Amino acid sequence: MEENLIIIGVLFLASIFFSKISDKYGIPALIVFLCVGMLAGSDGILGLPFDDTKFAALVGNLALIFILFAGGFDTNIKSVAPILKVSIVLATLGVVITAIVLGLFIYLLLGWSLLESFLLGAIISSTDAAAVFAILRSRGIKLKNNLGELLEFESGSNDPMAIFLTMTIIGIISASQTPTAGNIAIELAMQFFIGGVVGYACGCSLPSILNKIQLSSWGFYPILVLGFVCLVFGITTKIGGNGYIAVYVMGIFANRREYVYKKNLVGFFDGVAWIMQIFVFLTLGLLVFPSSLPSVTLMAALIALFLTFVARPISVFIGTIFTKFSIKEKTFISWVGLRGVVPVILSTYPLSANINHAEDMFNIVFVIVFISVLIQGSTISKAATILGVRLEENKKEEVKEPSIKNQIFYQSIRQFSIEEDSKIIGKNLAELELPENFYVVLSVRDGKYIKVTGSYLFKANDLLLIVCKDEDFYTKILKDYGFIA
Repeated sequence: MEENLIIIGVLFLASIFFSKISDKYGIPALIVFLCVGMLAGSDGILGLPFDDTKFAALVGNLALIFILFAGGFDTNIKSVAPILKVSIVLATLGVVITAIVLGLFIYLLLGWSLLESFLLGAIISSTDAAAVFAILRSRGIKLKNNLGELLEFESGSNDPMAIFLTMTIIGIISASQTPTAGNIAIELAMQFFIGGVVGYACGCSLPSILNKIQLSSWGFYPILVLGFVCLVFGITTKIGGNGYIAVYVMGIFANRREYVYKKNLVGFFDGVAWIMQIFVFLTLGLLVFPSSLPSVTLMAALIALFLTFVARPISVFIGTIFTKFSIKEKTFISWVGLRGVVPVILSTYPLSANINHAEDMFNIVFVIVFISVLIQGSTISKAATILGVRLEENKKEEVKEPSIKNQIFYQSIRQFSIEEDSKIIGKNLAELELPENFYVVLSVRDGKYIKVTGSYLFKANDLLLIVCKDEDFYTKILKDYGFIA
């Protein structure tokens, strides 16, 4: 027991330590996590034996649930709305086009059967949410025309299509009868529809639950949300929907409203996402045998080049044909087609199903992911600058220091006492969802000064210090939101 904990601690600390070095030289941290896992594995320095593909797949699937939720949880719905349609097209049609074009190339290159070639194409057809979120957000890359939101939303929502294609092709190879195109289309539509509806409904209801439940300690709130995410994923999958779509959409719509401890919860799940990314990449690094990679490296490199410079651009340019994106913007979208956790996880499925060339598929996919994250991941910032799609630091959306520092002088400070019959008694600040330019900043209760946060519960006779815009606005908000009975 103690030895296992020491090994886990060393692996995690090594990952974090080497990620600092990777930041200095522009190497994505995800590559570092993979390398640490490989060095600790059977062929590495520590020689830890690990070849449990089912456990690796389980770890990957569990990690993906929380990575997707955390990505949605930190996404502004207003920024997603303008690119929603094109993101969905890239996440569905784009994945299918990539799989078909890539499958044909693999068929010609490797001489496998057509179905086996399309299976490998489907496995690596989707961009990876963990890789895209990690690289764009950890480096603070800001992009024009909602390109960042498009890339994140696409990567967060295209995994279900890749999973569906992979499972369908494995089913066709293993089964004696082939499902019709109509049945496949209906099943796919139902998965996306049910997943989207459940995610939307649960995302809209989560803030209300958090605001009204009034738990005794803030530490219970992350546990509540963790349980809620697991429940939503499980129920959605059980009723025939796509759980990954559900948790991602739930995260997006949960972020639309105010609720208690919002900043704390977003920060908590950002940490959870990083833990999951480290854990899954370490696990996948342990799973691979570096000694078996040289035999497939050349084939994998050729497939990676074709994917990057032919298959991905074809799918992007077709998927964005009716949009206003420029050639340079479409080229950048094509370049940020990072492959990561999901393709490696999917490549374990053929191993479990005893498909021909399953081991070669796993090793090829691993090399492709390594190349993709290393080359594309380390050049995203430069590509954004060269193609002119990066927002300059001095043009960050109109937030000027002087206006923030002097904002208090353009508004009025007022005191207000809550009467015995006020409608807000027993409610918390986040539950009211007050508009901008109306701030409840301080409370005096029983002679004690209390800083007002989202979890603050109003009580009768509380004396509030309020910063507001003008007298009319002040009175209107007090009436509309129940401060005045």
